[in-house]
Amino acid sequence: MMDTRTQQVIDTSRLVRATNGAANGTNSHRRIRISILRFDPRKPGDVPRMQTYELEDADGMTLFIALNEIRDKQDPSLQFDFVCRAGICGSCAMLIDGRPGLACRTLTKNLGAEITLAPLPYFELIGDLSVNTGKWMRAMSERLQTWVHAGEREIDLARIEQRMDPDLAEKIYELDRCIECGCCVAACGTARMREDFVGAVGLAKIARFRLDPRDARSDADYYELVGDDDGVFGCMSLLACHDVCPKNLPLATQIAFVRRAMVRQGFA
Repeated sequence: MMDTRTQQVIDTSRLVRATNGAANGTNSHRRIRISILRFDPRKPGDVPRMQTYELEDADGMTLFIALNEIRDKQDPSLQFDFVCRAGICGSCAMLIDGRPGLACRTLTKNLGAEITLAPLPYFELIGDLSVNTGKWMRAMSERLQTWVHAGEREIDLARIEQRMDPDLAEKIYELDRCIECGCCVAACGTARMREDFVGAVGLAKIARFRLDPRDARSDADYYELVGDDDGVFGCMSLLACHDVCPKNLPLATQIAFVRRAMVRQGFA
């Protein structure tokens, strides 16, 4: 049997743990309700509807974890996308309480007890929270020719790679961090009005290749790609793209650089 002193030590340690949990704002026993816009366009007769699921919150729970728990324990028909679970692939982008974001990087403790989820607008809907961003991104990349144009008919694979200033390489890498999640396009006012608008993701790619000394294209070539209202001149500078980018890319600055360059080219 434990003596009185030992029992007091155990009770004190429990009290400390409970106090620390309250101080840290632990939500392990909070119940949350997640309302999801459900619709499968491939199912005959299906109509858009909101469906609500209730589950217990937990420390460190993300929306990705919550959605998996719903699909595993409550509704196996729920559709949503994920690959990396680390904010790198961009697959789990969706509207979270009306704002584009990544489910795997959104902690439920930072949201209210009532959460609303919907698929990203603008993109082709696959079902529920799943959209086909890849189809749009591929078409945009082909349209803007987002690859290095070396200006050589034959590529010498044995040649030593061209040297690059480290500061310039860092600027190029910064723009290469785009994960093509589609959040910037979903938040864009121009994209809602212009179906062929290339979006901030497309303009950032142009900015990236303009910086690359290995690319032989000139501003005249880029002007043919984005020098119109479906390109950089269609941007209304609302900067929602900049606000919602999960990788915090300098989209506002880069779009401004591209617009300035295209204006000069237009008067050339």
